[in-house]
Amino acid sequence: MGKFIFVLIVCSCLSLPAHCKTIEADVCVYGSTSGAVTAAIKAASLGKKTILISPHQYLGGMSSNGLGWSDTGDVRTIGGMAREFYSRIYDYYQEPNAWKSESIKDYTSRIGSKTLGPNDKSKMMFTFEPHAARIVFESWVKDSNVVVITGRLDRNSGAVKSGTRIVSIATLEGDKISAKMFIDATYEGDLLAAAGVKYRIGREGRDEFSEGLAGIYLEKTINQIETDISPYKNLQDPNSGLIYGVEEFSGRRGESDGRLQAYCYRLCLTNDPKNIKPIEKPQGYREEMFEVMFRLFEAGKSPSFKLSAIANKKTDSNNSGGFSFDFLGGNYSVTEGWNYAEADYEKRRQIEKAHEDYHRGLIWTLQNHPRVPERERKKWRQWGLAKDEFTENDNWPEQIYVREARRMVGQLVMTQQHIDRAAGFETSDPVCMGSYNLDSHNVRRVVWEKTVKNEGEFYKPPAKGPYPISFRAIIPKNNDAENLLVTFCISSTHTAFGSIRMEPVTMMIGQAAGTAAALCIDNNCSVQNLPYDLLKDQLFKDGQILDLK
Repeated sequence: MGKFIFVLIVCSCLSLPAHCKTIEADVCVYGSTSGAVTAAIKAASLGKKTILISPHQYLGGMSSNGLGWSDTGDVRTIGGMAREFYSRIYDYYQEPNAWKSESIKDYTSRIGSKTLGPNDKSKMMFTFEPHAARIVFESWVKDSNVVVITGRLDRNSGAVKSGTRIVSIATLEGDKISAKMFIDATYEGDLLAAAGVKYRIGREGRDEFSEGLAGIYLEKTINQIETDISPYKNLQDPNSGLIYGVEEFSGRRGESDGRLQAYCYRLCLTNDPKNIKPIEKPQGYREEMFEVMFRLFEAGKSPSFKLSAIANKKTDSNNSGGFSFDFLGGNYSVTEGWNYAEADYEKRRQIEKAHEDYHRGLIWTLQNHPRVPERERKKWRQWGLAKDEFTENDNWPEQIYVREARRMVGQLVMTQQHIDRAAGFETSDPVCMGSYNLDSHNVRRVVWEKTVKNEGEFYKPPAKGPYPISFRAIIPKNNDAENLLVTFCISSTHTAFGSIRMEPVTMMIGQAAGTAAALCIDNNCSVQNLPYDLLKDQLFKDGQILDLK
């Protein structure tokens, strides 16, 4: 993978002294996600001096790192700055020079989706190349009064508090930022953890919040291994040991655990001969990692991955099927006691590298291995990395897809009942709406009745359609932090988070967090004491969708 690059970027008329070590601001946003961008821009637009500390060189998080086929849910719920982002994407692709390998007409025909492709009625577009999202985010920030610094939070001692108030945070690169309000806009929840805010990792038990999808979940799902294949190295011999990536089933259905749903990279692939970079066999390639896939082929099944079409003959490639892009178990180890969320920066790099090796190995195997049928090898050989994407990082995405890490324990924990709008779980203080399916990827691969099964996936639509997301779910408890808001790792169960975690929602929560931060400063109050009506009025004024009535 490419090296971490740390640079100082000043994206506004504000400027920082050379070699500045202490910076004062009204609002400090930590993160490089799409929610970090919207939070920072919104706070700045409301007159607050805003610092955005980005731990990555690309702004926009997964939206700039290969997730170009947006999980929108009901597009009627997408308003405010999220809508503006997708409108800016639409505008970008209205320019003729945006089309290098095909025309907009050809792409519109190829994609076959009137909802996600360029829509001349809504003036939005939900499919895009990584570099297009990056251009949009960077130009958006450049037009704002936001100062952007690239650096990583000192997670051990970088968050300084006085009582329940965060006073300052520090980066490993030597910058210290003091501010009145702070926003954790990371996928991992690093700032909230460093500030001593309570959080959860893993899956709640089914009984804790009476959630039917909670806990260990082993059911027939869309990405299940339906064909019986042996989990043993020697097919009929349990004493021969288990094949790679398969573990004995442990725990009980519905029981809690600390496991994380699987991660992957959202690769930007192409079959355009003029733009292909072949994927070579990775150093240290391990054939055993793909034994489940080989056995599926031998059983007459065809493991694969998504090739969702984005502009210029490229794809947003993602998990699909019983054996695919998701590296099950690659982000945690029960036996060794680590997980990606809590891992230090070096361990995270090791986990990311392991995922990269898995992806490269998977694609190389599909294209070259003799145990893959020739028809399949021929089909996959046409694909490679897009040479014009991620040029600073050897054409590989800078960020891994962290589907879930920490989840704050805040003023309100959103549960499956809130998503389903069950009686007694009405939300009186919405900051935006969600609508996507309750969606958890698989967590592990296990032995079940002497065959291999995937465990952890559920995929279920909200019972009553779009639902509101509570302001209390993006703020900590009173005794944890009075001047912190959270845009991604919000207060929810694993089950509810399966729907909330989508990129459009992250942008909308970011807007709400930036708005609330500014209003708390104006009213000299904690986030817990901000009058909701003030927030509601400003969100409504700025085009946020709070209900569909």
